Amino acid sequence: MAKKSGKTITVEQIGSPIRRPGDQRATLIGLGLNKMHKKRTLEDTPAVRGMITKVQHLVRVVEEN
Repeated sequence: MAKKSGKTITVEQIGSPIRRPGDQRATLIGLGLNKMHKKRTLEDTPAVRGMITKVQHLVRVVEEN
C-alpha cells in the first residue's frame, strides 16, 4: 500500500459534462465532481493528476498544498 504524502490538490468543476464522451463523465465522477462549481480536495497522486489532465478543459486547479 502506498504511504500518504500529505500533499493535497483542490479542483473545481468549471465545465458541463453534457455532450461529452462517457469516459470524461466517468472521470469527473471519479474525482467526486458532479455539479458545476463544486470543489473537492483530493490527495495529490499520479493517478489523480492523470484524471485531472484527462478532463483539464472541464476542471480548474484551485490550490495545491
